Amino acid sequence: MKVYSIGDIRNLGMIGHGDSGKTTLASALLYTAGAVNRLGRIDEGTTVTDFDLEEIERQISLTSSLCFCEWQNHKFNFLDTPGYGNFISDAKASLRVVDCALVVICGVSGVEVQTEKTWEFAEGFNLPRCILINKMDRERASFERALESIRGKFGRNVIPITLPIGSESDFQGLVDLVEMKAYYYKDGDTGKATPGDIPEELVDKAKKMREELIEMVAELDDKLLEKYFEDGELGSEDFAAGLKKGILKRHIFPVTSISAIKNIGTANLLDAILNYIPGPADTAEVSGIDPGTGEGKKIPCDPEGPSTSFVFKTIADPYSGRISVFRVYSGKMASDNTYYNISKKAQERFGSLLLLQGKEQQNISEVHAGDMAAVAKLKETTTGDTIGMKEHPVIFEPVKFPEPVISFAVEPKSRGDEEKMTSALTKLTEEDASLKITRDPQTQEFLLSGTGQLHVEVAVAKIKKKFGVDLILHPPKVPYLETITKSVEARGRYKKQTGGRGQFGDCQIKMDPLPRGSNFEFKDAIFGGSIPKQYIPAIEKGIQEARQKGVLAGYPLGDFRVTLFDGQFHTVDSSEMAFKIAGSMAFKQAAEQAGPILLEPIMNVVITAPEDNTGDIMGDLNSRRGRVQGIDPQGNVQQISAQVPMAEMLSYASDLNSMTGGRGSYAMEFSHYDEVPSHLATKIIESAKKQKEQES
Repeated sequence: MKVYSIGDIRNLGMIGHGDSGKTTLASALLYTAGAVNRLGRIDEGTTVTDFDLEEIERQISLTSSLCFCEWQNHKFNFLDTPGYGNFISDAKASLRVVDCALVVICGVSGVEVQTEKTWEFAEGFNLPRCILINKMDRERASFERALESIRGKFGRNVIPITLPIGSESDFQGLVDLVEMKAYYYKDGDTGKATPGDIPEELVDKAKKMREELIEMVAELDDKLLEKYFEDGELGSEDFAAGLKKGILKRHIFPVTSISAIKNIGTANLLDAILNYIPGPADTAEVSGIDPGTGEGKKIPCDPEGPSTSFVFKTIADPYSGRISVFRVYSGKMASDNTYYNISKKAQERFGSLLLLQGKEQQNISEVHAGDMAAVAKLKETTTGDTIGMKEHPVIFEPVKFPEPVISFAVEPKSRGDEEKMTSALTKLTEEDASLKITRDPQTQEFLLSGTGQLHVEVAVAKIKKKFGVDLILHPPKVPYLETITKSVEARGRYKKQTGGRGQFGDCQIKMDPLPRGSNFEFKDAIFGGSIPKQYIPAIEKGIQEARQKGVLAGYPLGDFRVTLFDGQFHTVDSSEMAFKIAGSMAFKQAAEQAGPILLEPIMNVVITAPEDNTGDIMGDLNSRRGRVQGIDPQGNVQQISAQVPMAEMLSYASDLNSMTGGRGSYAMEFSHYDEVPSHLATKIIESAKKQKEQES
């Protein structure tokens, strides 16, 4: 496989709401460029980037997938990312390593919930964006309505660089507003465009839109503006260079129209990527951290510099083992070489470098700055690590994934498969950083936590298909918390004499409530040596352990401060263990007297559904103790924002499907904790006590 230099590479992340057509577009672009010999289809399970068995079965993208093609001697790397809320964090991880985001928007629905979310991700990484209005062949598709929706959400810097010829079933090509040429696509999904005359009915509209585009480009550069005023026009070279500069500086977000399923507009899009979209050569340097000082450090994107790369994805392959996917930022990475994992401070021996075309792999001898590749079977490396040279240390900040919001107890269907289960779960959590596996110290249950019920169910299904372990999920557990409402003082005194050396520890604490989200603070206010310094960490440890079981229903207690202000010790009988027990005793006494209450997680919920269903959805949300925050019309649908307790949302997916006939969708993320109403708290506490009695 050919090795590409930094100036001949483009890295693009495909983002947008679920079902906007990103995966079909990836297959269409590869087919048009000649990288594959057939146009993959979602319904046939033949797309390049949705190759996992669960993705094929569910017909949605569950994880980001890398693919590439060559276009006019340039290499284009595409990351096809998920668009559904449960899996959207993987899109964020992918945007960390691309140079431009391709924002795919449905020409019927316009901007949707996850479109905005992924746009925010791109904004956070300061990425240029190119907007693709897809599904222009669909019934009720409208370029004007979609453009209005996009500008309403993302501002007036959104401007078309092409104009669609026809719409719905008559969509047949594009007018290129830079070249002022028309391109027609014939039936047959070939992706090949034939130049032609601009349709008479579009000439005036095209001229007007081109003038708007030229004005926006000229405004970015005084020299271009002067030329434009003098000549009333810009030369093609000046126009193209100005447009690329505007996109790079994020002053212009270009828009073009496509139909991925019919492969219309893909050749124009590939040309636009080549001519206007910035690549790694347009980035002079990237920001990192000096691991020695912890201070910021700039790394030049120099192909001749020291080897530096960032691992942005891990794939758990049952045959190849752990596959680490990385982007090279400086220098080059070569097969059969040894590099240094700067994040883990460990040497890593590289085997063969791989180029990923979905699930297919191609060997390559080396990759240069700006390119992406993968390597299998690294021992220490995981997602978010920086790999390079020990003599030139730098660490790139890893992406922060959202904390899981829902947990299920999980166990193997067959007894004796516990070891296989934990091994498979560990591998899957390496692949998906938004999954967590923990063990409940009270029940000894394994808890699998994710961003939603679907997320966890998919993980279990993957484990069965990939690793042959059949797991059982128990009903989800709501992660309640406990906290206190008033300040109290308490004393913990532990004294035990059994002959010989005894045990003695005595501490006095003050417990104060803190604002929501503060977790726990420990303050040492001992003076005069009433408790020696070496015993104070043991007191804090005793409190830390005791607070994990709370005092009401066995849930962790947080949002409070403990101030240790007095105590006693014995020169012979005192020990760390004695003070640890004394600390836990003081905590329990104080917490029981401090007005403990139960807290529940409240979720931000955004529901997208047809207008006809709005009344039913609002009534249902009220019955779930939800608080509607607002309703926003989005084309033919309504977007309802609300805050709802998690306990009321565990079965929402099936209920929403019933209410909307499968036309509704929702996204949910954690917002904050709030007090459980007293009548419900009583039931939860009683249930927890009964369960504890049954287990004892």
